[in-house]
Amino acid sequence: MSTTLPASVEQFFTASNAGDTEAFIAAFTDDALLNDSGREFVGRDEITSWNDTENVGVQTTFAVGGFDEGPGAVTVDVRVSGNGYNGPATFIFVLRDDRISHLLIA
Repeated sequence: MSTTLPASVEQFFTASNAGDTEAFIAAFTDDALLNDSGREFVGRDEITSWNDTENVGVQTTFAVGGFDEGPGAVTVDVRVSGNGYNGPATFIFVLRDDRISHLLIA
């Protein structure tokens, strides 16, 4: 079991916490899918829109509690805070070519 997050997953959290939209979007593939509690955002343009209203745009920060890197996915437990949702969440990342190709937020 790995003790460090894959680089693009680490970049997702570091960029979010720093309010760095450019680095946040760079963590995703061009055709990535982000599913936030059933709402789907496809591609970098739609994910940028989600970021503006649900993440960096509302000063969201994440505290990673732990993670599991299984076959095909990385599951991360986080504590979310900021000016939007606050509380626990689970993020499931699927990677392709060292970038996030699918993110499920539950």
